[in-house]
Amino acid sequence: HNDLPFNLRTLNHNFLKNFTFEDLKNDPVWWNCSTCFTDLKRLLAGKLGAQFWVAYVPCKSQYKDAVEQTLEQIDVIKRLIQKYPDHLQLVTTADGIWEAFRKKKIGSLIGVEGGHSIDSRLAVLRQMYDLGVRYLTLTHACNTPWARASPVDNVSLTSDLNKEHHGGLTEFGKTVVLEMNRLGMLVDLSHVSHQTMIDAISITKSPVIFSHSSAYALCNHHRNVHDDVLVMTAKNGGVVMVNFYSEFVQCNTTRNATVDDVIAHINHIRKVAGVNHVGIGSDYDGVDSMPVGLEDVSKYPHLFERLAQTNEPRWSTEDLKKLAGLNLIRVFKEVELVCI
Repeated sequence: HNDLPFNLRTLNHNFLKNFTFEDLKNDPVWWNCSTCFTDLKRLLAGKLGAQFWVAYVPCKSQYKDAVEQTLEQIDVIKRLIQKYPDHLQLVTTADGIWEAFRKKKIGSLIGVEGGHSIDSRLAVLRQMYDLGVRYLTLTHACNTPWARASPVDNVSLTSDLNKEHHGGLTEFGKTVVLEMNRLGMLVDLSHVSHQTMIDAISITKSPVIFSHSSAYALCNHHRNVHDDVLVMTAKNGGVVMVNFYSEFVQCNTTRNATVDDVIAHINHIRKVAGVNHVGIGSDYDGVDSMPVGLEDVSKYPHLFERLAQTNEPRWSTEDLKKLAGLNLIRVFKEVELVCI
């Protein structure tokens, strides 16, 4: 899960003519960006085989021009891929990830981050699928008319307000999930409320994903996943892809988060859900603080080297392959096969 496209919007206004993706560390516009951790040089050093590029637009666009803005972000993702054909390849299927890998290109998938982007319209959802979008995050930080977002789990409310605001999916929200199942689109539960997670997993006919979420038991931030949902995700066959953001992996603000904190989250999810249900979500370019040892996208090998040296639990080569992407590819293939 990588939010570089939003930085392209913010810093370059989606213009790519003079955008030099090869190396942004010395770019006069990008070098001082606090949320910029990605360029082609660092992606190659990080040995990326595939990446979800995220079409995200802020919640303030809801009920206004969210659809139009999201289409612009899908467009800039596709244009970026087209500009660098020697290194990037548009991917829309699980098999396409392997095809790009064999060509030694970075398989480039598209995700839409936030249910507000479809404007409560199934037709828009279907058209985004046709444009190549392969997951929709049911909410971002804002509620939609049909799904509650995670901030509702972080507010002290009266019991009456709890009943009103701590819901999950409405009937239309459940219809959205089932339509995603029918299309073969991944249901992403990062950012949604605890009850929305439960509702979605209960109704879906396909495995779900958490594209960038960590473990609530280790850092009690509302963006993280509770153990009961980890158990449900394992039964569902889904995968929780760990977020690296410092504030989500280390709730002790007196010290910096490190790669060891991320490893603790990976190991906890493995312990509760199993090795077949954990993956890598990162959230590079979507946040402003990364742990020591995972400063940018070039650092993925460091994470896997550390895990390979871990004894409790022991990570075999096959386990590490599952974490690196095989778990997500398995889920993707299962989602493609569902027909309801």
